[in-house]
Amino acid sequence: MRVPRPRVVVLDYGFGNVRSAVRALERVGAQVELTADRSAAAEADGLVVPGVGAFAAVMAGLRAVGGDRIVDRRLTGGRPVLGICVGMQVMFAEGVEHGQRTEGLGQWPGVVDRLEAPVVPHMGWATVAPPAGSVLFEGLADERFYFVHSYAARSFPLLDEPVAGEHPVAPPLVTWADHGGRFAAAVENGPLAATQFHPEKSGDAGAQLLSQWLGTLR
Repeated sequence: MRVPRPRVVVLDYGFGNVRSAVRALERVGAQVELTADRSAAAEADGLVVPGVGAFAAVMAGLRAVGGDRIVDRRLTGGRPVLGICVGMQVMFAEGVEHGQRTEGLGQWPGVVDRLEAPVVPHMGWATVAPPAGSVLFEGLADERFYFVHSYAARSFPLLDEPVAGEHPVAPPLVTWADHGGRFAAAVENGPLAATQFHPEKSGDAGAQLLSQWLGTLR
């Protein structure tokens, strides 16, 4: 019996390598729609939030199409979301650029700020250090991925919060990379996953990662 292709919406809000993301997802078997339509984004099996440029501009673009509400409602309902590059950064509580603080989507606590490295932006291929149990990086621990960014989350406060309750939620899985100090290269946190690098520009390794994300939608 033929397995239906997962339906994925790439959120079109004016920022991001949207065409590259669409093509990459189609190549690994997704049925992809590029749209800002709220109903389509809410009902899709998976939602991809791309992003390039400034944190504040990306947030303004997202709010203009109701992307903040779309993401929040999907995650509240346990519906998968994948953020890419600045699409990952805006999942944090705030971003700081040139002394300006901008409120993010607040799905994770923490701040995105400028990398402290001799050369910024961080541009090119780099290895990452995924944790045990990662689904996105299964079989990819030794691969390189393509980065182009000047800002990142250099800590992940949620990892330091105590796990409490009768049925504690599994802690996030954070994949780290290094450029003048460590930063979060990817996060897997229930239905919310994100990468600071561009899987759609990361060759076979990026394609495998996207394929493994699609596998979580079925």
